[in-house]
Amino acid sequence: MRRHRATEERTNHERWLVSYADFVTLLFGFFVVLFASAYRDNQAMIRLSSAIHNGFQVLGAFSGGTDRRPISYFPAAGMPAVHPARANEMETVGNQASGAAPVDLAALRRELAEAMGTELKNHEVEMRVTPEGFVISLHELGFFDSGQAILLPGAAGKIERIAKILSAHGLDLRVEGHSDNQPIHNAEFRSNWELSTARAMTVLLLLVDQAGYDPSRISIAGYAQYRPIADDATAAGRRQNRRVDLVVVGTATAPQQGQ
Repeated sequence: MRRHRATEERTNHERWLVSYADFVTLLFGFFVVLFASAYRDNQAMIRLSSAIHNGFQVLGAFSGGTDRRPISYFPAAGMPAVHPARANEMETVGNQASGAAPVDLAALRRELAEAMGTELKNHEVEMRVTPEGFVISLHELGFFDSGQAILLPGAAGKIERIAKILSAHGLDLRVEGHSDNQPIHNAEFRSNWELSTARAMTVLLLLVDQAGYDPSRISIAGYAQYRPIADDATAAGRRQNRRVDLVVVGTATAPQQGQ
């Protein structure tokens, strides 16, 4: 009997707690690793989203209106939401990373008006502020023959004067070709897409090759008749729509009175 009681006293019925504690420890470590991985991925997604957003702004993809609300970030489940102020801060950093300096639009307009006074008076060149940015329009009237993408005599000098001012400010440019809605099909161009893009390329090559504009600060787009600024139903409207726009990227503001 004494031997039997001694054996019972030595038996430990709580040994399962050791295995359970090991399991809880491993489970805790597993969730810590998951949390760290999710947090890291969320921060990467925020940076990627901000970069894509800024990139599309530079390209003018968000030009449907003047709504300039920052992009929304949706964190992974269980992650803290990004404060709106932080989102704005990230967008500002992205813009600064592009290297574009702040622009005094009023001073820039004065410089261009002094350099292009005759062309402005003759309606060959027009300046305006749009939701996409500060725009200098080179109308077909003073730069191209109808249906052609070769610059008229003297047109290169006009563009070089503009380029000298813009280049001095270190501005990023998007060269946009536009046309009216009249069909074109000649030996050189099959459509307004080709004509508008070819004209934009002609201006871009002049800016880079002859005016010395930094090629890393310039891009090109062709829009054919799909971004008119006037009514194509009238001859005057079609003349306005046949143009090459120099869009100063990163200067988008609400249009001012009288513009």
